[in-house]
Amino acid sequence: MADDVEQCRATLRRCPPDHSDRPKFLNKLAVSLRERFTQRGVTSDLDESIELHRAALLLCPHGHSLRSSSLNNLASSLSDRFAQRGVPSDLDECIELDQAALLLCPPGHSLRSHSLNNLALSLRDRFAQRGVPSDLDECIELHRAALLLRPPGHSLRSDSLNNLAISLGDRFAQRCVPSDLDECIELDRAALLLRPPGHSERSDSLNNLALSLRDRFAQRGVPSDLDECIELHRAALLLRPPGHSDLSLSLSNLALSLRDRFAQRGVPSDLDECIELDRAALLLRPPGHSLRSHSLNNLALSLRDRFAQRDVPSDLDESIELHRAALLLRPPGHSERSDSLNNLALSLQDKFTQRGIPSDLDECIELHRAALLLCPHGHFLRSDSLDNLACRLRDRFTQRAIPSDLDEAFSLFLQLSHISHAVSRRDLAAAKSWATSAEKTNHGSALLAYQIALKFLDQHVTLLSSSSRHFDVVSMATSSLAVDAFSCGIRHGALTTAVELVEQGRAVFWTHLARFCTTLDELSMARHTGAALAEEFKHLSFRLRNAFDQSTEDQSPETRQLTTQWDDVVSRIRMLPEFSRFLQPPLFSDLQKAAEEGPVIIVNASQYGCDALIVLSDQGPVHVPIDLTRTEVSELSSEFQSVAEQFGCSDHQNKLVGILRKLWHDIVEPVVQALEVLNVRPGSRIWWCPTAEFTLLPLHAAGPYEKNRDNLSQIYISSYTPTLATLVHARRSVSQYASTQYFVAIGQGNPDGGKELRCVAPELAAVAQHLGPIVSSFTSLQDSLATVQGALDALNHNQWLHLACHGMPNRTQPFESSFTMRDGPLMIRDIIRSNWQNLEFAFLSACHTTVGDEKSPDESIHLAAAMQFSGFRSVIGSMWSVDDEVAQKVVSTFYDNLVDDSGKLNCTRAAVALHKAVKKLRRNNVPLEQQIVFVHIGV
Repeated sequence: MADDVEQCRATLRRCPPDHSDRPKFLNKLAVSLRERFTQRGVTSDLDESIELHRAALLLCPHGHSLRSSSLNNLASSLSDRFAQRGVPSDLDECIELDQAALLLCPPGHSLRSHSLNNLALSLRDRFAQRGVPSDLDECIELHRAALLLRPPGHSLRSDSLNNLAISLGDRFAQRCVPSDLDECIELDRAALLLRPPGHSERSDSLNNLALSLRDRFAQRGVPSDLDECIELHRAALLLRPPGHSDLSLSLSNLALSLRDRFAQRGVPSDLDECIELDRAALLLRPPGHSLRSHSLNNLALSLRDRFAQRDVPSDLDESIELHRAALLLRPPGHSERSDSLNNLALSLQDKFTQRGIPSDLDECIELHRAALLLCPHGHFLRSDSLDNLACRLRDRFTQRAIPSDLDEAFSLFLQLSHISHAVSRRDLAAAKSWATSAEKTNHGSALLAYQIALKFLDQHVTLLSSSSRHFDVVSMATSSLAVDAFSCGIRHGALTTAVELVEQGRAVFWTHLARFCTTLDELSMARHTGAALAEEFKHLSFRLRNAFDQSTEDQSPETRQLTTQWDDVVSRIRMLPEFSRFLQPPLFSDLQKAAEEGPVIIVNASQYGCDALIVLSDQGPVHVPIDLTRTEVSELSSEFQSVAEQFGCSDHQNKLVGILRKLWHDIVEPVVQALEVLNVRPGSRIWWCPTAEFTLLPLHAAGPYEKNRDNLSQIYISSYTPTLATLVHARRSVSQYASTQYFVAIGQGNPDGGKELRCVAPELAAVAQHLGPIVSSFTSLQDSLATVQGALDALNHNQWLHLACHGMPNRTQPFESSFTMRDGPLMIRDIIRSNWQNLEFAFLSACHTTVGDEKSPDESIHLAAAMQFSGFRSVIGSMWSVDDEVAQKVVSTFYDNLVDDSGKLNCTRAAVALHKAVKKLRRNNVPLEQQIVFVHIGV
């Protein structure tokens, strides 16, 4: 190499300044110096190479045959220097040179694909440094253009496939658009096919595809993606034998994927193999290696996981020593020092929990203090650090009873209330931890902690798209937060606050969907300023949602800037008349309007106690204590579910009556007694708003079931509502087309591959007989016409619906609950995507339409709720299986009573109409469970 450089120097010295070959010789020497830099890393070689390329370019004016290659050579050398030193001006100049070179390679030029590729790579580097989205978008379009010029059979096609895939992966990491990741994976697969066994870059393609599949697993949780990812990493590892430069990377990647699978499935062998791989990677990263601290950290975390599973003390001791070693390699000023401080502190906390050595807890606290100092106000990890330090101080107070520890702990928690930026999951988790700590220590800040946590929940959900894939995020975030907050409000005597809090934290997905859309619609119509602010808010929310969806531990400067911009636009919207409470939850004075037509009874089950609260339109809420624990309510609910599964199959009548009597004695009778004291007349309508496991119990059917004693249904007419805000919204949503009533009856008794329902046709005939002469338009869709798209289209033109078909609940994937149409399932996710207008009433004559997610009952993700939140003001649904003949009998009586004195259908009469239809069933000796299967939801 030295000989090459000196030979080029000698040749250049013999070439006069004005010689026509001088640019060629300058370029040759520059290229030789650049190659020597690549081999030896001497920076002066690269600097000289750049100056020589500049000199050559000056001798190649526009039109010169070597100008294009001179532009490319100088750009390449500047790119190398940027990669080494990170000076932004080098990269900017590189991009300008690449752009100039591309102009010299118009369509049809043999080197156009090379120029497109070079410019794309430089723009990707600039995006990686500065995070400007337009650079990445342009990079992707350039890679697409280069790929078109490298058709199947082209020697560089696999490179173009690979480059485009990497750029789409970068964009997915920034914006979380699923289609980018899916396309990235398909391109990775195509590139891998062009790099068969024996290809020098096959291991890179295996690795890239594996990493993309791991990203998709992290987003969607499909186990097969993770399994394939692991197999690809294994294949890549086989191609990187001892001595390969990327061996440690492959070992580490495979270890991380196995650790992911262990976290999901808990198979011990995955974790054991992960640890062995981490050990092997660490051996290849000796002292002085740039990635040694990462390997120390990864192995320490894996050993801590194994300690948590198997409780082997040596794993924890080794984890602590490895974290100490990683911390030494991350001195003050290191970007990952706070991570190491926290990781070591958490391992010491585990050791304290196991062995009770006070000095471990003391050191843990000091490490958390040091980590907090590295997370100033505005830092995205500050809430984590506040929570970590506060919880450990609380633990020390519990052990030693030093008041100053408890005071400091809650002064740290209190700082969470001053967060003003767009809220992340970390902030929400920290606020929930505050509430839990306050409950554990009976601290006076408990109610404030719940208020902050629910405020954070509200703000965080606003930044999530209204997509069913975010439901897991929502349900994990809410957990028991709302019901515990309600209980805290009751215990503190703050009854109106209790109502506001439980309302904030329940049916979060639906509430967000409804409020977010409605508010923006109203904002868009608020003159020109409002429309512009609505667009700005939607744009910033979209970008921030994507940022917060990331699982990475770091936020870019762009994300912090977006957060500031988002806060600013929200503040400006709140300055508009009528929008002072934009994105803020409703006050009690707003929620109280739900009780304008009758009292609403919130029935709450919390780990801290069970209560009922009667909301009235003209006075404050009335508290009714319930003498049950949440565990007892859960057991009662489980008992009822077991009995419900036997309906129609065995003698379950006595068990059912026993449950309904217990509901009466422990819950409903005390509420009825309070309603009588409040002068709520018999025959009045009441609304139940149950929470937690109460949502699974038939409160409307409670009663003593004894002679000469009235059951609830003989005293009041019951309806349900998932939230007070939902009921308020339904009361306000009076259709502008009330004078014209368009009714559609959809029946599917012969679904492909499903059980025949023989009563569907007679049921629809009965509906047509009753309503055909009354409504403005009556449409019937049956059998081959009752398809998924046919049903969706029909509801674009009709406000009244009767639907008779199979109802298919999915307790574990609630958004896949469905109505069975001729060609397949009409799912909740399809209903969510609809944009129906001016809806009035839906009778869902199908089984299990109020059965939702068993793990998140407070979210009310079931078929009836989907119809209500899609706009139907009033809905009839079922709590379990409906007998076909019973449904037919109910329908006839029901629609007779739905018509008001003016001869028109009136959806506010639905509860009374159902009450009368069920009363008629009782006289016909219909089984009890079929008398009480239907429920009314809404106005």
